[in-house]
Amino acid sequence: MSLSIGIVGLPNVGKSTLFNALTKKSVPAENYPFCTIDPSVGNVIVPDPRLEVLSKISGSKRIVPAMVSFVDIAGLVKGASEGHGLGNQFLSHIRETDAIAEVVRIYENGDLIHVEGTVDPLRDIDIINMELILADMQTVDKRMQTIAHDFKRGDKEAVKFHGILEEIKKAFDAGKLANSVKLDEEEQKLLRDLHLITMKPILYVLNKQSGGKNLDEMKDGRWEKLMDYFKQNKYHYVVVDAKIEDELKEFEGAEKEEMRNELGAHDSGVDGLIKAGYDTLGLETYLTTGEMETRAWTIHKGSTAPVAAGVIHSDFEHKFIRAEVVSYEDLVKAGSFAEARNKGTLRTEGKDYIVKDGDVVEFKI
Repeated sequence: MSLSIGIVGLPNVGKSTLFNALTKKSVPAENYPFCTIDPSVGNVIVPDPRLEVLSKISGSKRIVPAMVSFVDIAGLVKGASEGHGLGNQFLSHIRETDAIAEVVRIYENGDLIHVEGTVDPLRDIDIINMELILADMQTVDKRMQTIAHDFKRGDKEAVKFHGILEEIKKAFDAGKLANSVKLDEEEQKLLRDLHLITMKPILYVLNKQSGGKNLDEMKDGRWEKLMDYFKQNKYHYVVVDAKIEDELKEFEGAEKEEMRNELGAHDSGVDGLIKAGYDTLGLETYLTTGEMETRAWTIHKGSTAPVAAGVIHSDFEHKFIRAEVVSYEDLVKAGSFAEARNKGTLRTEGKDYIVKDGDVVEFKI
């Protein structure tokens, strides 16, 4: 399952630095707008300590973790929806991603230019989201013109589609994103081919700076307004120090944690971001383990056992007979599949079973 998250934001908020920290790639991260033009793409491992434990139980020869792609996209400025800055490139690149990680700067540093002159995270979010809304508004208007003839003659599907587009436009007029409109599954399918940017799930990434004037630590009024905004809209966010995470990217294990403590960053913001990004996409993992390998498989939450099997190979979904399932916790407690079977925690499930995160599964076809 190939899934991607676009890292977006105003110029000079730490997007490329964050991308470097995530992917251990080196892309330009200079102190001027539009340093990043063509998007860089990196596949990132989803941290999952369960794999190492299962590997030891099974004596696996290799471990294959779940992956998610992050895309570093050029900085957006006011007027992007009208082609200002690198607007057209920005918008085309972001349409190709599955979700958005919107990076917002929450620290003050006189040596680092902010494109708007001052640090105000809520204002920055308003700028970015309004440009995305304006771009989507153009898409919606064009589609309404396309179906106008069928709508006027009363075509059933055109009338329904027109009504959905009107609801989306009302949200835009109120300054809200398309994903704020409640739609059923059928309505979502009708909208899918429009590729609306604001239908994508958004994770807000608040970039701070160790030793700097961070709004969260200052309990600044701008921080309080930002938190109120997230709470009111039920938006998800993570806090990360992109610069420190970038400096730590070459270290591993205990040495990395020692360096992290010395630099004053006690939590791995990057690991939290990767996990939150995975969750933002509505994903979870089930696990397979054996002598050859222990692997994490990516599925959408709510997937049935045949659908989950199809991730391994498309034929598995159609040829599915049953699945043997044990939770990760139960397998670890038992110490082996044989003991889990004896304890009754290894069970047989059919086609209607909803696979859960952390299920250890063996499919029978």
